[in-house]
Amino acid sequence: MEALASAPRALFARASPAALLVATAAAAAARRPCAAPVCRASAAAGEETPPAAPKAADAAAAPKKILKKKPVYSMKKGQIVRVDKEKYLNSINYLSVGHPPFYKGLDYIYEDRGEVLDIRNFETGEYALIAWVGIPTPPAWLPTYMLIKSDKLDYERI
Repeated sequence: MEALASAPRALFARASPAALLVATAAAAAARRPCAAPVCRASAAAGEETPPAAPKAADAAAAPKKILKKKPVYSMKKGQIVRVDKEKYLNSINYLSVGHPPFYKGLDYIYEDRGEVLDIRNFETGEYALIAWVGIPTPPAWLPTYMLIKSDKLDYERI
């Protein structure tokens, strides 16, 4: 039992408090630019202080941040739009739905007010998320080239 109690002290030698103070000051000086109290402590301990690096060299060596440009959209959120019927009927969006010719179920997108909820640039171009006011249908992503901007609200159908 006595051997176990004395073994850890024999295996790990303890450093004197003065040696710990010098080691702590040297580590702090290596981490940051030379500050007056640290330089004095390390000079008193007989160590050399590293020369201060010029700030211009640090700025040139540091990688520059590349700022991502904000995209410029053709319309803004909250804008009132309608869908151009001729452009929509000739688009891949209409053909992918598979409606029969002269389908009347989508007339509200040409006649009623649609509000732009969101705008995004996808691989195929700029698209807007459109929700129709007063129509209980989910919003739809449509290309912005087929949207007609409305300057005023039209209340004829209400």
